[in-house]
Amino acid sequence: QSVSHRLDFNTLRAVFDQTPGLVADKLKAVLQLAASSLRTIAGFKGVIFAYDEAQNMADHGSGEQYPLSLMLDTYQSIQRQDIPFMLVLAGLPTLFPKLVEARTYAERMFEVMFLDRLNAEDSRMAILKPIENCPAQFSESGVDMICSASGGYPYFIQFFCHEAYDSYLQQYEFNLDYPNVRIDDITRKLDSAFFAGRWARATDRQRELLYVASLVQVDDGEFTPQEVAAKTKEVLAKPISPSQISQMFSTLSDAGLIYKNRHGKYAFAVPLLGRFIRRNWQQR
Repeated sequence: QSVSHRLDFNTLRAVFDQTPGLVADKLKAVLQLAASSLRTIAGFKGVIFAYDEAQNMADHGSGEQYPLSLMLDTYQSIQRQDIPFMLVLAGLPTLFPKLVEARTYAERMFEVMFLDRLNAEDSRMAILKPIENCPAQFSESGVDMICSASGGYPYFIQFFCHEAYDSYLQQYEFNLDYPNVRIDDITRKLDSAFFAGRWARATDRQRELLYVASLVQVDDGEFTPQEVAAKTKEVLAKPISPSQISQMFSTLSDAGLIYKNRHGKYAFAVPLLGRFIRRNWQQR
């Protein structure tokens, strides 16, 4: 006699609780049960588990909490069983080094895609296409300013366009004869909303180091401890040695301000952070 059960949260939680072993064993049992049930559905192709801002996930040995390793171990086991579940992680460039640090096999487990900045033509399209049927349009000079201020990064294009359009409409509602949107005002709002919280994580000495790194960095590029050390001799009253910089870079990486790529060089963890640092350093 067959017995049917609804695969709701309570059922899956019961399976989790009743499965012996480690947390990973319990999660695997839940996913295996879900997969076996889903496969009975005609036309079933698979399930995608998608996580945004995944760079915020981290193991914490001091508290015996290992969510990142747990996730990787679980999905590696699922992959070996040919269960059609796909794990998609999106986040800042600090994400991939974290994955490899947690489990070295993560480098082989994922297909890594880097979403870079848009070229000039695509940036213009991203600005103009959404408003092509709207009564208010950006001027050519306005489009050029947004392209320059955003650096071609999709998030910043969206931010500048949204703020510019909102500002224009607010002025229009107040019956201003010549609505005017200042790119500097939007940049200050971006600094406050996006960069300031990250900048607050750094100590005064770390901020000095990041400022020097922003001078070495070219067009959101990379920098090395040796390059930054040489620049500190020109910029700072008290230079910093490469070994000290390497130690400080490690701390700044843990704080999510910079990251080390596969070539052993460093870069800022978020785009345009170097521009923000240079702007605000001059205003101290």
